Amino acid sequence: MRFKQAPKISALFALTALMGGTALAAPDMPPPHMGPPPPPPGPDGGPGEVHGPAFLMKPQHVLSDGSVTIRGQAVPYQAESGTLIVHPEGWDDANPDPKAPQAVASIFYVAYFKKGAHAENRPITFVYNGGPGSATVWLHMGALGPKRVVTSDDVHTPAAPYKLVDNDDSLLDSTDLVFIDAPGTGFGRVIGKDRDKAFYGTDPDAAAFTDFIAQFLARHGRYNSPKYLFGESYGTTRSAIIANALANEKGIDLNGVILLSQILNYGNSIDRAQGNPSNDQPYVLGLPSFAATAWYHHKLPDQPVDLKAFLAEVEHFALTDYTSALQDGTGISDEKLKATAEKLHRYTGLPVDYLIKADLRVNGGEFAKTLLGDEGQDTGRLDSRFSGPSLDPLAQRPAYDPQSAAMESAYVAAFNDYARKTLHYGADPSFGDGYMEYRVSAHSIGKWSFTHKQPDQRGPARGEPNVLPDLAMAMKTNPSLQVMLNQGYYDLGTPYFEGVYEMRHLPIPRALAKNIEIKQYASGHMVYAHLPALKEMHDNVSQFIARTHPKSS
Repeated sequence: MRFKQAPKISALFALTALMGGTALAAPDMPPPHMGPPPPPPGPDGGPGEVHGPAFLMKPQHVLSDGSVTIRGQAVPYQAESGTLIVHPEGWDDANPDPKAPQAVASIFYVAYFKKGAHAENRPITFVYNGGPGSATVWLHMGALGPKRVVTSDDVHTPAAPYKLVDNDDSLLDSTDLVFIDAPGTGFGRVIGKDRDKAFYGTDPDAAAFTDFIAQFLARHGRYNSPKYLFGESYGTTRSAIIANALANEKGIDLNGVILLSQILNYGNSIDRAQGNPSNDQPYVLGLPSFAATAWYHHKLPDQPVDLKAFLAEVEHFALTDYTSALQDGTGISDEKLKATAEKLHRYTGLPVDYLIKADLRVNGGEFAKTLLGDEGQDTGRLDSRFSGPSLDPLAQRPAYDPQSAAMESAYVAAFNDYARKTLHYGADPSFGDGYMEYRVSAHSIGKWSFTHKQPDQRGPARGEPNVLPDLAMAMKTNPSLQVMLNQGYYDLGTPYFEGVYEMRHLPIPRALAKNIEIKQYASGHMVYAHLPALKEMHDNVSQFIARTHPKSS
C-alpha cells in the first residue's frame, strides 16, 4: 500500500531538499504558533467544531528552544512538535478513488535539531516504538530525548510527583531526532470509515511511516543528511519494511538501521509457540532468556557466578541436546525425556515434574507464572527482573505485566507535563477547552491485520509477518547499509537469542553479514529502564552512527 504525501510540495523546494539545504527548521511552513489554528467556520458561518475532522487533519507545528548537556558537552537545540498528514492509497485531491480506504491520519511527532549544524553532514534518526499501535513516549522520555523521566530500576515506581531530568544519555550529541507516534496515538488522530483498514495493519502501517519520513525529509531539507531508523519491538518489524520501501520505492538509501528488542519473524515468538505445533524453534530461542531470569532471581539449583559464561553454555545446550529432544517429539525415550528435563531444571529452576508434564515445552507466560509461583509472584514479561503479586495464583499465565505496571504512569505523567509546559503543544486556547488527550495507545491490537506481502511475493499478503526478506532486500540493494541490534538478557517478549538467530538467518550473502553488529545488556525489553544499560547503549549507538557516515558535526 502506497501513501500520498500531503500537502504537495513545490518542485523548486523538492529540488532544494534533494540537494541538501542547510536549514534545520521547516523552510516552507507558516510562522510557528502556540497550538493549532482556530477551527474553520461551521455551515452557518458560526464557530466550527473544535475537535472535528477539518481541524485535526491540517498539519500543525510549534517551535521551542532548549539545551541539554550530554557527557559534558552542551547541545543547544530547537524542538518542533507537530503533525503531518498521510492518506491511503488511491487518494487524490481532485479525483479520489472510491475503492480506496476512505480515511486520513494526522501523525504526531516531536523533532529535535541541533542548532548551528549543517544538514548535509548532520545525521537524522527517525525513532518509534512498537505495539503495534503504541506512541513513542517510551523511547522519547526514557532513552533518547533531551529529558528523561526517573523510574525505579526493577520495582514499582512510586506514584506522582515524578522527576524529569536532563538526559545525559540523549542521542542528540550524535544525531538529530524525530520521534514519530503511530497513527491514532499521541496528539495525532485517524478518521474515516475505513480507518482500521487504512492504517491498522503491518503493511499499511509501514507505508504510513515510509511516507511520513519521505515527507519530513522534503519539508525540512534533509534528503542529503545521513539517515537512520531506530525502532523498538514491533518497531523493528516496521523498520525492516520501511528500510526496503524507502530504498526501492522512494529512492532513499539509509546509512543505518538500529534495532532494539527485535522480532522480525513472528513464527519465532515464544508467546505464540503453543499455537503452532511442530514448530519447536521458539522454545529453543526462548530458553537462554529463561535461564537469565532464573539466574537474576537466584532460582537456579547451582547458581553460576558469571552470567555471560552461563548463557553461552545454555545457548549451546539449546541448539544441540535440547533441539534434539524436541525434534524427537512423542518418539523420545523415557531416559532422554528425564535427562533433558533435569538439565532444563538446572538451567531454568522449574521443577522436573513440571517440565516433564509440559513435554519439555514451556512458553513465556507459563515461565513467568511458575518461576516465582511459590512466592505468589509473577515475573515481568518485557523485563523479567521485575515481579509483582499474582492476581490469580492458579492461572496458566500472568494477568498483567509487572514491568509495564511499574513504569507506565511515570511516562504518561511526565510527557503530558513536558508537552504542555515545555513543548507548548496540546494545552492552548486554540484547542477549545485547552486540552487534547495524548493517547499512549491506539488500542488497535484486536483490529490489526498482521498479514504481510514480502518483496517480489506473488499473490495477496499472507500469514503473520516474516520481514527477514524485507531487511535482506534492503541490505542487498544497498550493500553499504549497516544494521545494529540491541538486546536485553531479561526480555521474555522478544528473547535475545531469537534476535541472534534471525540475524544469522537473513537471506543475504555471507559477505554482508559483516554489516551486522549485536550488542547485549543486563536489562530487559526496554533496555533503557536500567540506567547502566542506557549508558552503554548510548555509547554503542553513538559509535555506530559516527562510523557509518563519512562526516559528523
